[in-house]
Amino acid sequence: MNCRKNIFGFTIIASATMLLFTGCKESFLEPEPPGIYSESQLTNRKGVNGMLIAAYSTLDGPEGTISTGASNWEWGSMAGGDAYKGTEESDRVDDNPIMRFELTSGNVLVRDKWNATWDGVGQANQVLKVLPKVTDASDAEKLQMEGEAKFIRGHHHFEAKKMWNNVPYLDETVTDFKVPNTDGSGNYVNIWPQIEADFKFAYDNLDEIRPNKGRVNKWAAAAFLAKAYMFQNKFTEAKALFDVIIANGKNSDGVKYALMPNYSDNFRVTKENNAETMFSIQASYGDGSTTNANYDNILNYPHGGGVMPGGCCGFFQPSQSLVNSYKTDVDGLPQIDAFNDVNVTNDENVLSSAPFTPYLAGNLDPRLDWTVGRRAVPYHDWGAHPGLDWIRKVSYGGPYSPKKNTYFKAEEGTTGGKVGWGYSANALNYTLMRYADVLLMAAEAEIEVGSLATALNYINQVRTRAAGFAPSASAPYSVAANDASVTWAKYKVGTYASLGSQADARKIVRFERKLELGMEGHRFFDLVRWGIAAVEMNAYLAKEAVRRPTTLAGTQFTAGKHEYYPIPDFAISQSIKDGAPTLKQNPGY
Repeated sequence: MNCRKNIFGFTIIASATMLLFTGCKESFLEPEPPGIYSESQLTNRKGVNGMLIAAYSTLDGPEGTISTGASNWEWGSMAGGDAYKGTEESDRVDDNPIMRFELTSGNVLVRDKWNATWDGVGQANQVLKVLPKVTDASDAEKLQMEGEAKFIRGHHHFEAKKMWNNVPYLDETVTDFKVPNTDGSGNYVNIWPQIEADFKFAYDNLDEIRPNKGRVNKWAAAAFLAKAYMFQNKFTEAKALFDVIIANGKNSDGVKYALMPNYSDNFRVTKENNAETMFSIQASYGDGSTTNANYDNILNYPHGGGVMPGGCCGFFQPSQSLVNSYKTDVDGLPQIDAFNDVNVTNDENVLSSAPFTPYLAGNLDPRLDWTVGRRAVPYHDWGAHPGLDWIRKVSYGGPYSPKKNTYFKAEEGTTGGKVGWGYSANALNYTLMRYADVLLMAAEAEIEVGSLATALNYINQVRTRAAGFAPSASAPYSVAANDASVTWAKYKVGTYASLGSQADARKIVRFERKLELGMEGHRFFDLVRWGIAAVEMNAYLAKEAVRRPTTLAGTQFTAGKHEYYPIPDFAISQSIKDGAPTLKQNPGY
């Protein structure tokens, strides 16, 4: 069962109300109800609303699966150089080819992500099929449900487009998966117009104020529509929409969008659904179901024993290249061209019992220490990260731990803690879109078709917020970034006086997205949409193959192939119609 509680007002069991879209049989797009509810029981206000909740539950993937949700920690962050797989070579070996760009169309994690994505499409389409038959809901209520379902459908097609690019579009009229991803001439189809249409419908028809925090509102839909424009380089359309969102956008509670004062407020359960939150996958803890927590990140805690969050499993370890990105110069600006020449000191071979020797050779952006667990630096309120005691195999995964997805000691037992066979879970939402993301995309659009001065303003808003607070050794877990009591780093973040040329401005905003959104699942997809994935990733791999030879030696990114993932073998074999598959494999696979 895949349940969600206390997010939309009641609990619904997804597998009891919706199709099981696994790709294992031809009829999975139009199944019979599995015996608990008949169609007549679902074609009413309560039933279709329950189906809609089940559709929302697909955003973090099916029950008990990892690598399938929209956090994209493997597909977007690990593949984009934010992190290594972590742990050790023999653990979840199907992850290794993602990090090393050695995937085949038979990889089980590619299969699982494919299934989960189209499951989400299928569940949204089920809502849209049943909705016209509902007679006990007002037209206004039905319009809201339609907008939500189309947003979810648009989101999953967007995920499919980012992952595989050459995919078909499935609406509520489709009854099997024999829908081609090519036209009559054998050329791949383009589904961007249909993705835009789904988001546009949601933007045009959803209310600003919604009854529950987890429901998408009109402004979140607008942001996803603008993001779809950005992925197509439709900068004029994106700029116009970002202008409206920035001027008028509010969250589902009616609070105007704004950057939170403290960067870390976006990664703490007690601060979630805040003014910066545009849309989040909601999570809960302690309700009897581990999968209701942030299950897609359940492996991504420090590994070890003693007083610590988690205790398993040591995955998703930040890369040295990411850590080096947070170095700043004497003016507090990023070292965009030279950031990776010299490492931030990592103490990776120093025993945990040895004296701490934190990096004090230069300045650092405090966002580093809200994103990455480093030796000698406070890890939330758990005390200083001890180094090797929390690392499973340092020679393979490096000395760092992920931080944005973990919980605070003060929250253990209430919104986070150890469950199951020893792993941990927490109620921290995964935020798919936050206002800082929008400001930086808006800056990109301004650089291309608008005003460099406006782009400068947006970028500096993000940097000014970043400069405000740093991790503290005691409550309330943050201090002013220039606080003299901080002994583990010299923090300095400056703002730009100018962005220089248009080419310089592009480099600045792209690097700022790397810093602001590190470990949040965006980096790889950004590199691809900018058309620089091969250059950036091969430079990354060349450096990291020396630092982590057992992890990344012999790796290379192939332009024209690795920008997208392989379509699973089973999907192609099951798409056969009239003796030939309707799905065509991606180039290079």
